[in-house]
Amino acid sequence: MIEFRQVNKWFGPLHVLADITAEVKKGEVVVVCGPSGSGKSTLIRTVNRLEDIQSGELHFDGKSVHAPMGAADLNQLRSRIGFVFQSFNLFPHLSALDNVMLSPVQVRGQSKAAAREKALQLLERVGLSDKAASFPAQLSGGQQQRVAIARALAMEPPAMLFDEPTSALDPEMVGEVLAVMRSLAADGMTMMCVTHEMGFAREVADRVWFMDAGSILEHGTPDEFFRNPQHPRAQRFLSDLRSH
Repeated sequence: MIEFRQVNKWFGPLHVLADITAEVKKGEVVVVCGPSGSGKSTLIRTVNRLEDIQSGELHFDGKSVHAPMGAADLNQLRSRIGFVFQSFNLFPHLSALDNVMLSPVQVRGQSKAAAREKALQLLERVGLSDKAASFPAQLSGGQQQRVAIARALAMEPPAMLFDEPTSALDPEMVGEVLAVMRSLAADGMTMMCVTHEMGFAREVADRVWFMDAGSILEHGTPDEFFRNPQHPRAQRFLSDLRSH
């Protein structure tokens, strides 16, 4: 579903992605972890072209993501990749229901009645059917992030990307967002998640990628990664986590 081949990216002199070659299979949950500044968020943002790459190839569902394309093609690509941000990015002047309805109506040309029915189903799925009329400012951080997940799902994407979806939340709200992500994984959604939630990685991931300094230094099943990491940097990372 997602394939990186020798992907490189620089920010000025800083080599933030170095020869990344990896793939996410259809229906697979991949958790990308590593220290801050390791390139995790940049990597995930290249998949829907929020970040460009300087060399290499990146394919999503068989199509080249970074080939020359017009605005319409780029919008079409992004409409098929659900993206959940760290900071929710909801429209503050729209209710939860209207936030979820917006893209299907504006991008897909769906009727408001059909979009509303689907949006209500999605809000129920994320446990927020009673908050449809509420505005983002009236919702907790965890509720806002669940609306953001419903909004991404409204376009019926074949894959979902999560960029540290719980890092802006109070600890007691993290669980409610992870519960929604677990249910998506159980339903077979292809997911790529940048997260510090190692319990989630251990329970839900099919594969874990460990990044540092712009490279994937280790990848394997959660069992392999947590029990017997091979790379010294991964060993140190897990040792630091355990000591905390």
